[in-house]
Amino acid sequence: MQKTKRIAILLYPGFSALCLANAVEPLRAANTLSRRDLYSWTFLGGAGEPVLSSSGLPVQPEPLGDQSGDLLLVMPSYGHLSHDTALGRRQLRAAANRFSMLAGLDTGAWLLAAAGLLEGTRATSHWDTLSAFEETFPDVHVSNDRFVIDGARASCGGATTTLELMLEFIERDHGAGLALDVAALFMYGERHPKTEPDRLMSNHQVVRAAAALMRRHLEDPLKINTVAARLEVSQRVLELAFKTHANQSPSRLYRTIRLNEARRRLEQTRESVAEIAQRCGYEDPSAMTRAYRQMFGETPSTTRRAALAA
Repeated sequence: MQKTKRIAILLYPGFSALCLANAVEPLRAANTLSRRDLYSWTFLGGAGEPVLSSSGLPVQPEPLGDQSGDLLLVMPSYGHLSHDTALGRRQLRAAANRFSMLAGLDTGAWLLAAAGLLEGTRATSHWDTLSAFEETFPDVHVSNDRFVIDGARASCGGATTTLELMLEFIERDHGAGLALDVAALFMYGERHPKTEPDRLMSNHQVVRAAAALMRRHLEDPLKINTVAARLEVSQRVLELAFKTHANQSPSRLYRTIRLNEARRRLEQTRESVAEIAQRCGYEDPSAMTRAYRQMFGETPSTTRRAALAA
């Protein structure tokens, strides 16, 4: 069985609460959708005292100490220059020996670079600081990409790009299917033709936009050619995007999203199987039961009984 990936979030005073949510919620969703503890996380702080976000949200962290794990997310935001201290640099250099990967979120790349942990690597930072970042750290290959992963280092430019980075981690760890389902859960990726009429989407963007659209239409599932039309691409382009990026068909992902929602409702609501079937786009409850058993290896009634027993 795959080992749970251990993630630590190092918070600094003034961190962005939105950035924190976009880092943790995709991990929580991946665990929920897979029904496995794929990820665990803990909050760290320099002194272990409550840390306030820029909006006043308090978080009680554990001391950084000698914590170790698979990934350390370094999360300052406003006032990042005041966090660049001799002690802070030593702590980050020590942490680099205890974590398999370090990622700088928002202005976190600045602190990693100041500690000498990004020399010779590609990195990005919040775009408001990108020019100063490039001038201050000439040994870093600065990029204006939304996020960058280079070996054992990663970085992104802000709250929204944190979500994108976490989705990329999930995809690398557990495949495109789960990452797309997580993205769709947050309605992330849907294209808005009225505001982006001439934007050409990559295969990656097409698939995410399709997944978000599918999530919006569970009770009244769209035909695949309608999904393509809503995204202003041909069905052939849509099918090819899924084959290239997700290694599955659009209809298969749509079925997965609908059945995952059915399982959530079975476990968390008192709705009847017939009502859940309707809410997930199945006119016939027996059709949902067959699809459900094929996907999860048990009937909806078995899932409901297990949830009630728990």
